[in-house]
Amino acid sequence: MPFQKVQPEKLSNSVVRQIELLILRGVLRPGERLPSERELSEKLGVSRPSLREAVAELQNRGLLTARAGSGIFVAEVLGSAFSPALARLFSTHEEAVFDYIAFRRDMEGLAVERAARLGSNTDLKVVNTICEKMETAHAGRNPADEARLDAQFHLAIVEASHNVVMLHMMRSMFELLREGVFYNRQVMFRQRTTRDMLLDQHRAINDALQARDAPGARAAVEAHLSYIERALLDQQRADRNEEIARQRFQNEIGR
Repeated sequence: MPFQKVQPEKLSNSVVRQIELLILRGVLRPGERLPSERELSEKLGVSRPSLREAVAELQNRGLLTARAGSGIFVAEVLGSAFSPALARLFSTHEEAVFDYIAFRRDMEGLAVERAARLGSNTDLKVVNTICEKMETAHAGRNPADEARLDAQFHLAIVEASHNVVMLHMMRSMFELLREGVFYNRQVMFRQRTTRDMLLDQHRAINDALQARDAPGARAAVEAHLSYIERALLDQQRADRNEEIARQRFQNEIGR
């Protein structure tokens, strides 16, 4: 008969599985600090030796990392699907910028459709709360705050889609954007007209999502990213024109 005796599972293995799932599902995020050993052992209902064994195993798997004097953190590598060499290659070739936007338009369009259909009411509350924070930051006219909340807004939608592969891939894409590999997001929020347009677009995405209008939400995301694409093209054209104008000016004053 194909039966085997059931073996009791070590407590440390249960802890490993629970923390793995929290990381996989995006609940624990790259760079996030875990609670203290005492607090975490109490929350999990396990002894400190069992917890230490689990943490050591997760460190061996590259999911957690220790920082001397600071504690245990979720490994940053989870938000970096692209090697430094590839990131540098992206940053030196203009065409990568528009491939990046096209990729985001496709993936976020799919993500927002899934979020509208599969996201829980709490998922949608998270997105709405971030959208409200964007309204506040817009009134405060702080480009850095608006750029940061912009990324949080889009990632919250991806999280609400409940696809863990998409979640970790898109986190990596936004990490490259945060590092300025493709373009400087803060520049997008410095011009009043552009800032107003971007806020209106985020409102439209949020409104459609809150109404669970999947096609409308996808159309709003696609319109938003197409606007960013056009804005970047206009900026590149303006930069090239300015460079030519400077060359003409230098030539004129040198005569």
